[in-house]
Amino acid sequence: MTAIFTVSDMTCGHCEKTVRGALAEVLPGAAVTIDLTAHQVTVDGDATAAEDAIREAGYSPVRAG
Repeated sequence: MTAIFTVSDMTCGHCEKTVRGALAEVLPGAAVTIDLTAHQVTVDGDATAAEDAIREAGYSPVRAG
């Protein structure tokens, strides 16, 4: 299952690295695509686990669609 999130408070390369790391911890091996300009994160795997991981990393994900 692919989940897409808008993460408006993800604004820089450090933010991207933090979000990517948080997702890798809870969904090891999952495909993660981050479009920093669009503030969009796409991840293959459990959408709820991904959303929780992004929140725990200090960001505010909103599921798209």
